[in-house]
Formats: sequence, C-alpha cells, structure tokens
Amino acid sequence: QVQLVESGGGLVQAGGSLRLSCAASGSIFSINAMGWYRQAPGKQRELVARINSGGSINYADFVKGRFTISRDNSKNTVSLQMNSLTPEDTAVYYCNADARLYTFPTRTSDYWGQGTQVTVSS
Repeated sequence: QVQLVESGGGLVQAGGSLRLSCAASGSIFSINAMGWYRQAPGKQRELVARINSGGSINYADFVKGRFTISRDNSKNTVSLQMNSLTPEDTAVYYCNADARLYTFPTRTSDYWGQGTQVTVSS
C-alpha cells in the first residue's frame, strides 16, 4: 500500500499564503502523477493542480497563477504553494498519487491522503 501524509494546512487571512506538503511512503515501485484536490462543504471534490513524473502540470482555472505545484521525485513528495488566498479557497485539501507497488508493478492504483483543512478568513 501507499500512505500519503499531508501537512501545512491551517487558518490564514485573505491575501495570505500557505504551503501544503505531501509525502508518499510504502512499497512504491513508481509514482506517475501526484496532485492536490479540494472539497468545500456541500461541494464535490475538485482538481487543484496535478504534476506527472515528467514535470507536466495541470492547474484548475481558479488557480489563476496564485498556486504553484512542485514535486521531488527522489523523495516522493509534492508541495503546493498557495498565495493570494481568498475565502473561496476554504476547503479540505487532499493529496493524490497514481502509484505502482513492487508487488504489482504493472498495475497503477489511485491513493489519497486523509486531507488537511485550509481556512481563509475575510
């Protein structure tokens, strides 16, 4: 299995910044894409940003240049730098990874962290 542990959430005022980090561990053969999703109360989980092993990045439109995703393939970590936060960014942020295990190196599975709360006050 793969364990994803997030850190860095918290409470910040509008216009402030937070940095989220996620570390993957376990019997990992390889990780393709890693990314961040978020879910606000009463809403569906949505993509925030995603980066694959080659460095290609997808951002949600609402990021609008405010967030930056980065990844360290050697450490199996992914980070999300969030600037110019607004109350609309308040949500639980989840780390996600598409990974292969040593026990099944030909099968890619989807893994999720437990989530970290981000609250932006106005």
